[in-house]
Amino acid sequence: QVQLVQSGGGSVQAGGSLRLSCAASGSTYSRVCLGWFRQGPGMEREGVAGIASNGVTRYADSVKGRFTISRDNAKNTLYLEMNSLKPEDTAMYYCAARMLGYGLCLVPRMNVDQYNYWGQGTQVSVSS
Repeated sequence: QVQLVQSGGGSVQAGGSLRLSCAASGSTYSRVCLGWFRQGPGMEREGVAGIASNGVTRYADSVKGRFTISRDNAKNTLYLEMNSLKPEDTAMYYCAARMLGYGLCLVPRMNVDQYNYWGQGTQVSVSS
């Protein structure tokens, strides 16, 4: 059973920074696609950033240049460094893993339907 446990998040003023972490169980973690998603009030969950097993990354246009996704396979941990935060970044943030039991993730993915394991979510609130 795969578990993703998130930490970090909180409240910050616009222009500030936060770091999210997502620790996972499972020996195949290093081979899988990982991603960060967010869901604002009354909105659909959207992809923020994705990272492949080889470290290739992909970002939503709205966060490019401000957010950085990274992974430490030795620690089975995924990170999201968020800088220059804006009020519109306010949302519940979720980490996700695409674990199929086979193959190697070489292309980062950012669609909700492409992931089958999710963290519990953590709130990020940015005030103006």
